Amino acid sequence: MKTFPTIQDIHEARERIQPFIRRTPLLRAERIEPKVGCELYLKLETLQITGAFKLRGALNCTLSLPRDRIAKGLISSSSGNHAQGLSYVARMLGIGVTLVLPVTTPEIKIRNTRDLGAEVILFDGDNAARWREVYALAEKNGYAVVHGFEDPMVMAGQGTVACEILEDLPEIDTIIVPLGGGGLIGGIATAIKETKPDVRVIGAEPALTPKYYHSRLNGQPTPLPLGNTIADGLRLSVPARNPYPIIEKYVDEIVLVSDEHIIAAMQTLAREAKLVAEPAASIGVGALLAGSIKLRPDEKVATILTGGNWDLFDLATVFQDRWRAPV
Repeated sequence: MKTFPTIQDIHEARERIQPFIRRTPLLRAERIEPKVGCELYLKLETLQITGAFKLRGALNCTLSLPRDRIAKGLISSSSGNHAQGLSYVARMLGIGVTLVLPVTTPEIKIRNTRDLGAEVILFDGDNAARWREVYALAEKNGYAVVHGFEDPMVMAGQGTVACEILEDLPEIDTIIVPLGGGGLIGGIATAIKETKPDVRVIGAEPALTPKYYHSRLNGQPTPLPLGNTIADGLRLSVPARNPYPIIEKYVDEIVLVSDEHIIAAMQTLAREAKLVAEPAASIGVGALLAGSIKLRPDEKVATILTGGNWDLFDLATVFQDRWRAPV
């Protein structure tokens, strides 16, 4: 069984999903550049139809499955953005979808998922237990499972982000990718390294959930206790099985970013670029503000603002320097 995407898979994904997605802009962030010491570009997946890049992978995977395989419906688990993407796809195709979400999922992501017609099951348990529930329900009801980061066709869909960046900025030197489950960076790193191998690919991971960073140090997948990072979209304690070898092969560097620098990035994006991004989306800018990446002043750096689906009240507390992590 295939466990990784190829560059051909990514090109085919682009053709498959192009009629159904928004080709998001890549904008230069001149007002942030003095703070980060490079030429900075932002890929605005916050403007994707569902407010996050996850629609790409959900579309590619589902559209690649036989119609009779998805006839009884789709199922998955998610921290919220994959749930919204998959729900959008299910509504588009006129089929049912069930999402098993952690009880800690932000209310706006739960509401948006339900508004798209999905059945939402809130689950109080760790990631492994949640996925056991997903596969049990899939077997019982005949649902097709669309995994948000393990599925190679999902990774291929996410890799289309890199194709657009390379077209818009052929002279790019470095790309910084938020690192959670690993599906996005798995697809992007494959697309970059199999097209322009000299481009540096860097994963930005929350310091409170450093599973890939420590796995690289240890030379093997290393689970860690789950930290309560503000970047809920990247909150995972176990390196994913299929993205892990891709990350080890193609990702040049993994840097850790504190919640403080993630918050500073959200504030900087709002103040200097007039952009609202959720914490997970802001982590690449956070890594740059922290000085975690060695850069030349003329280096052309792109980072992906992966999503903008976060509660407005929580955003307000961040922008007013009143954020307190939930207990």
